[in-house]
Amino acid sequence: MMEIITADLSRFGHRERAMAEDLLKAWRKQGLPDGFENEGVTINFNTYSGYVFLSNEDYEVAMMNGDCLELYHYDFETGEEGFLEELSEEALNRINNGE
Repeated sequence: MMEIITADLSRFGHRERAMAEDLLKAWRKQGLPDGFENEGVTINFNTYSGYVFLSNEDYEVAMMNGDCLELYHYDFETGEEGFLEELSEEALNRINNGE
């Protein structure tokens, strides 16, 4: 069975390697987003969605949102995922309250 999420750079295509470069440049210039733990950080590629992102030991996700490296959230209750401005009020309340 083929992995959907991989950190194997040999499976990254030209597009994905360019996106990984952007992530590394943003990390160097901007630092990691507030709240993103700097332990066990890896670059990952979701072969299903095409997303390239940083992840850590706590399974937090940081992705590029335009030119900014930001946390990418998932609300287990509603199933919503995205950057803060993309989430419903319900999901935002749960995320902000640490539920």
